[in-house]
Amino acid sequence: MTNIFGIRAIIEAIESGSTINKIYLQKGLRGNLFYELDKLIKINKLTTSIVPVEKLNRLSKNSNHQGAVAQISPIAFHDLETLINKTLEGDTPPLFLLLDQISDVRNFGAIIRTAECTGVHGIIIQKNGSAPVNAETIKTSAGAAFKVPICRVDHIKDALFILQASDIKTVAATEKTTSSVYDVDYKEPIAIIMGSEHRGVNPSILKMVDFKAKLPLLGDIASLNVSVACGAFLYETVRQRGL
Repeated sequence: MTNIFGIRAIIEAIESGSTINKIYLQKGLRGNLFYELDKLIKINKLTTSIVPVEKLNRLSKNSNHQGAVAQISPIAFHDLETLINKTLEGDTPPLFLLLDQISDVRNFGAIIRTAECTGVHGIIIQKNGSAPVNAETIKTSAGAAFKVPICRVDHIKDALFILQASDIKTVAATEKTTSSVYDVDYKEPIAIIMGSEHRGVNPSILKMVDFKAKLPLLGDIASLNVSVACGAFLYETVRQRGL
């Protein structure tokens, strides 16, 4: 992860098309240059966080940050519609993975690694509320973050609309169903939705999906780690497709 600091530098990074994970801002910033930055943040729907000056000092190694530090992603994100169209032209039925605001970078990295091993064509995340692609994500993914296309959308619902319009079925991993992971046909074009660590798949998303499925839990603990659950869904897909 690369940090850049200074309001003018961040403005230039945004205008040049750099992929920015998050912008950290000091509370109470004022002035024409800041208002220019704020306008670009809103136009590009960038994620921001208001933090104490001490955090900005750490992120910039005590350089003159002017109250603003931005983290630039080490990867380039893909356009979802372009990726879907490219995948549909291939010989293998599309397999996509949607992550509904998974926030832990280690879980994110582990999921990317499993996705690469199981032939996932693309991972879709939401711009706000999702774990960033940073150095720890890449390390946990064992470098798979450079191999699996990752797309960012304003909202997971946007991705669902696009996928369903492309005749790609959607299945949500959730305990709020009687259907098993083994009841779903993964041989057809499909996208699997995994929910956040704390609340699972958003109820509004559950209303939109084509299928819901859960993993059998035979012990006393009520749920699996999301990266483990994701692996179970993906390898059921591998098994059904005979890969």
